[in-house]
Amino acid sequence: MTTAIASKLETVLDSQTQIIPWEQVDLQWQQKIEGAIIADTPPGYLLYPSTQESLSKIIQTANDHRWTILICGNGSKLNWGGLVKNPQIVVSTAKLNRIIEQATGDLTVTVEAGVKLADLQSTLKQYHQFLPVDPAHPKDATLGGIVATADTGNWRQGYGAIKDMVLGLSFVRTDGKIAKAGGRVVKNVAGYDMMRLYTGSYGTLGVICQVTFRLYPMIDNSTTVVLTGDATAIQQVAQTIRMSSLTPTAADILSSGVVDHLKIGQGIGLILRFQSIPESIAQQFNTVKMIGQQLGLINGVYEGKEENHLWQRLQELMTIPQTESSITAKIGIIPTQMVNFIRQLDQLTDEQGLGMINLGSGLGQLQLQGDTQLNQLTQLRSLLETDRGFLTVLTAPKEIKQQFEPWGYTGNSLDIMNKLKQKFDPNYILNPGRFFN
Repeated sequence: MTTAIASKLETVLDSQTQIIPWEQVDLQWQQKIEGAIIADTPPGYLLYPSTQESLSKIIQTANDHRWTILICGNGSKLNWGGLVKNPQIVVSTAKLNRIIEQATGDLTVTVEAGVKLADLQSTLKQYHQFLPVDPAHPKDATLGGIVATADTGNWRQGYGAIKDMVLGLSFVRTDGKIAKAGGRVVKNVAGYDMMRLYTGSYGTLGVICQVTFRLYPMIDNSTTVVLTGDATAIQQVAQTIRMSSLTPTAADILSSGVVDHLKIGQGIGLILRFQSIPESIAQQFNTVKMIGQQLGLINGVYEGKEENHLWQRLQELMTIPQTESSITAKIGIIPTQMVNFIRQLDQLTDEQGLGMINLGSGLGQLQLQGDTQLNQLTQLRSLLETDRGFLTVLTAPKEIKQQFEPWGYTGNSLDIMNKLKQKFDPNYILNPGRFFN
């Protein structure tokens, strides 16, 4: 069968497209793929299309022959979500890595899906602009993968989610047609909002091949304040900040385990980043400091390289599994209950669980390790669902994902999601099993 796949592909693809037999695939890539799939045998080939047209021919050919596909970018989030069922080929968009158009004056940029975030930020820095996302594996993550997994990071507080920055995108349908939605300008009302539909779709509805983003001017001045202490006091200051006119660009509640790992205090934490003109930063910092002192909280202040290092350590701590058996998860809860949940997390895990929740949205991340993870997952999902929240497993050992359904979704829109899948991918060839199917 694998020889037949190669023969079919070679008749439709250009010479620039790499078709790598499984036995010749780099060991690191093999390990990534094997950790993301359920299969009696590995996929036959790893494909690197170099143009959007080549990508469309691959998808069309696969759909015509009912080949199941594992879609990815650079593979940094390949093992997030459910395990993909028996993919016959793996298609990476990593070679689709051109910056198509940079409209500096309009604060927009159009890129192919395989462009790495780190490379884009380096280019934008020359024009004093940036894309305000802070995803997992920022050096390796591709922009298509960031959109497909809706991986925004800590800048959500000040700039919104990644879906709010996508002005337009192109994607390959299962019939091989390249469809477009949105546009290349900030004010755009053309067509259906496919951008939000594809953000967080995990490659199950089509293959994102090009994206247009809204950009922002870089801000040179920045100060981070950390408050740590009693959960009740943190709850009060969090509520006060939510109701105030303060404008942090990043704001997260931290579990005791995170505070301890980062060595930034004791107890539950609240980390706030202010980026503005110096006078505004000073005023907001003094306000937070005064509120914290009144409630008996300890504060720490970080600037310059020390500040950047703190945020980098926090991001790595929450997104990179500490051990091979660690479990990472995305969570959501109503903001008024986030501190109470963090308190329960500390109690359930003896302050060894790592938790971080965005102050404004109630979205966050968990990391668990130890022998009682499965039991802890069950209890934590139940606690979150009680407060209208959710828990989605991102990374975990295969046996955990086979015992514990990663998504745990039972909402009334599940039927709509399944109908969308049937409409966009009627033969179920794209990442089958990674999402709800």
